[in-house]
Amino acid sequence: MSLFIRNFAPVLTVLAMYRLRDYLQTIVGLPSTAVASDEFYCAEADTAMTFLTNQMHDALAAYSYTLVREGWLRLVYNGRELTLRAGDLYIYSPGFRVSILNGSDDYHSACLIADEYTTLEMPVMWDIIRTAFYPIAELGQPVIRLSPQEADHMWRRMKEIIAYQGSSHHFLKESLRALYSLFVLDLRNVMERTIGNYQYGERATDLFVGFIRLLPRHFVEHHDIGFYAGELHVTTTHLSRVVRQMTGRTVMDYIDQMILMEAVWLLQTTDLSLSAIAERLHFASQSGFGKFFSRQKGMSPKAYRRQLV
Repeated sequence: MSLFIRNFAPVLTVLAMYRLRDYLQTIVGLPSTAVASDEFYCAEADTAMTFLTNQMHDALAAYSYTLVREGWLRLVYNGRELTLRAGDLYIYSPGFRVSILNGSDDYHSACLIADEYTTLEMPVMWDIIRTAFYPIAELGQPVIRLSPQEADHMWRRMKEIIAYQGSSHHFLKESLRALYSLFVLDLRNVMERTIGNYQYGERATDLFVGFIRLLPRHFVEHHDIGFYAGELHVTTTHLSRVVRQMTGRTVMDYIDQMILMEAVWLLQTTDLSLSAIAERLHFASQSGFGKFFSRQKGMSPKAYRRQLV
């Protein structure tokens, strides 16, 4: 994610949010009038903006696309240091660890954020998933270098989305969905030139997409690989191999990330007891939930809730 706190001040408390509108209003501090959609948000960013924290991965389940127009930004993505420069398109997929290190004074970009759960229900979902994971699988990093003409074209597309956000269009939701779909298809077109033939077959891609579609609907009740493999009619070994090969992450990484986000959301926004949260998330006991949360977050759920006060 390329929108960040000026001077890159350390963030001491991370408040994980679940959906896009709540995140933009509560964490980012945007007024409700500035958030036109629950599903998409696009904005230009520079070093004068205090938009998102360095730990976006803990705060928001979304896909994002950042096009650098001027300057540079240095970040650590999933343990690897990257430097984004003018003409680079950086694609973020939910669940990957990101930490922004620094950037130039003239850094300027546009960033399009799309809610993960909305994305998974869209007709072009297969294209979106492939778009998000193409560069990671093929290039080893989530960055595509655009030609000047391609960068100009994608910039205009993002500016068009920004313009629609500020409009009073009677069919704003439908328009934004259509523009996002067109943005993804344009990006797929660029990738055909940049990356070439996709090394994974259609069956492997469909299997991964099938898993990603099942996850938001069933992660609360089913924490085991076996359920998802069974629903997809494959062995656990095969599902695990495909997911790891395509993303570098395990099936359990995805399941645990979803459970953690739900747990943090409940801790922050409800007065439910820890035992009630554990029961809602289908843990066998409160202690089991506490061990899971501490392992994932580095502190107990009780300590996490205490720091929110």
